Amino acid sequence: MKSNCLAMEQCKSIALIDSGVGGLTVVKEIFNQLPNEKIVYFGDTAHMPYGPRPYEQVRGFVYEILDFLKTQEIKLVIIACNTATSAGLHYYQEKTELPLLGVIEPGVRAALGQTRNNKIGVIGTTGTIKSGAYQDVFNRFAPEVRLYSQPCPLFVLIVENGLVNSPEAVRVAEEYLQPLKKAGIDTLILGCTHYPLMAEVIEKVMGPGVKLISSAEETAREAKRVLAEKGLLSGNGKAMSGHRFFVSGPAKPFADLAQNLIEGTIKVYQVILPW
Repeated sequence: MKSNCLAMEQCKSIALIDSGVGGLTVVKEIFNQLPNEKIVYFGDTAHMPYGPRPYEQVRGFVYEILDFLKTQEIKLVIIACNTATSAGLHYYQEKTELPLLGVIEPGVRAALGQTRNNKIGVIGTTGTIKSGAYQDVFNRFAPEVRLYSQPCPLFVLIVENGLVNSPEAVRVAEEYLQPLKKAGIDTLILGCTHYPLMAEVIEKVMGPGVKLISSAEETAREAKRVLAEKGLLSGNGKAMSGHRFFVSGPAKPFADLAQNLIEGTIKVYQVILPW
């Protein structure tokens, strides 16, 4: 069937890199906002979680994935992982000539548009919080805002093991989020793409007065803007097929979790990275 894309570059895919299933929250938003685009997703499940790892090691994993993606006809790369984004987008840009997006700045912009009292919380992996990456962005965009940061390392394991609806998830969330409740924040950035999958639990603990910010929606919006500026939006008038999902660990556990998040059956392929 003949493609309606105006150019071959427009027909290429958007790539997303994450440590596991968390980046699927960004995929879901891309499906909503950019239904004409094809997705290539890489979940580095063999090395998940990234949060406790040294940044040099995380960057090494991302480099290997970027090398693999060179075989996949890509037009844009999204580092759909806060820890990998915190480890340094400029390092990855040295490895690819493609447009490259992270997930931190879009989430900060959304939070600034929501806060009423200039008290914003951010939760993330240990690596993301220790990096100070969110504080750096707030210092550039709105230094008057008070940012309260809290690492929540067990949230990733809860999501990856399908325990989101368990009593243990509620207990862990109550312990992690108590300092943020005491601080009186009115906006909370879910600073890990896994965390929107725990949104119901987090909302229950934080209460109705706190607005949750998922960077997924803002990242998809940013992707649309960048592709439009570069003339790379797909010209196809209908939803694209041919999405590809790759993982570095066993395919079935990822596929089982992914199909609960994304409508329809997906094919998942295991790729053994040299790292």
